[in-house]
Amino acid sequence: MKRYLILEDGTTYEGKAIGANHESIGELVFNTGMSGYQESITDQSYNGQILMFTYPLIGNYGVNRDDLESVKSSCFGVVVHEVARRASNWQMNMSFEEFLVYQDLPGISGVDTRAITRHIREHGAMKAALVNEISDAKFEEFHATNLIQNQIEISSTHSPYPNPANGRKVVVIDFGLKYSILRELARRDCNVMVLPYDATAKEVLACNPESMNESVLEMIRTVEAAVPVFGICMGHQLFALANGAKTTKMKFGHRGFNHPVRNLATGRIDLTSQNHGYAVERASIANTDLEITHEEINDETVEGLRHKQYKAFSVQFHPDAAPGPHDADYLFDDFMEMIDEAKQTQEDK
Repeated sequence: MKRYLILEDGTTYEGKAIGANHESIGELVFNTGMSGYQESITDQSYNGQILMFTYPLIGNYGVNRDDLESVKSSCFGVVVHEVARRASNWQMNMSFEEFLVYQDLPGISGVDTRAITRHIREHGAMKAALVNEISDAKFEEFHATNLIQNQIEISSTHSPYPNPANGRKVVVIDFGLKYSILRELARRDCNVMVLPYDATAKEVLACNPESMNESVLEMIRTVEAAVPVFGICMGHQLFALANGAKTTKMKFGHRGFNHPVRNLATGRIDLTSQNHGYAVERASIANTDLEITHEEINDETVEGLRHKQYKAFSVQFHPDAAPGPHDADYLFDDFMEMIDEAKQTQEDK
């Protein structure tokens, strides 16, 4: 069956329908990873977006239950050049197309993803639709539909839940949490409590944490003065906003697993996994208590911040690296050291 990808500027691409039968409207973005399609589709950062993979062949190793980043995908569609005719992997539970149907996710294949990517790079990420037919009524409906604005509320858990262990007490605020973050904390024996996006500082501190991971603006200013804080991705931007910096929408964002980031203190360069369409404005940091710790080499995007007074820091990329290189997973160890130092200081008082 035919399916069409139509863009906000009127550009149209014809391809083959894959996945669910229904149509969809979202923001079209592209991911440059050569693998990791399963993790990307279940990454809550793609909530409300139509996800296009630039790598030309998708689905060659199928899908397994161990590499999910959330149970239910929240992206609105998938665009690929070609779906592998035969998938093979010892962990595989289902094929890529079966997974799209299982997730009730519409997709399109057989389109020139390279040309579409070049178009987005030139004109920026834009509203797009996956439709099964072209008509004036479809275009009218498309242009009248507004993109969703409450992605965080949709993505977040609505009930607290534990990820228990016997080590350090950590509170994670869910703004689109990836399971790989919980896995990294579990590897370090952290006793984690996950709270919803709208948790208050009182609720966070009532969990008696030795640290907290990601926060909201009203809460973070209270919590960062009491316990160590580590913000990741959305947490990085919230950390910046809470401390007086500003963010701005990027032209087409960073989405992929090969973004080089420089540690400004050491000169070390890590290849990182990234997924963000907004960035912290460098100029807005000047009059805050924040300092820049990391930057993207290609465009000098602010990729890391540290508070000058408190034990609090953040990174825009994903040190949990699922998928992607594990160059930056040492940051979780830095966080553990920060927790231990804060605890020791408290005990010495």
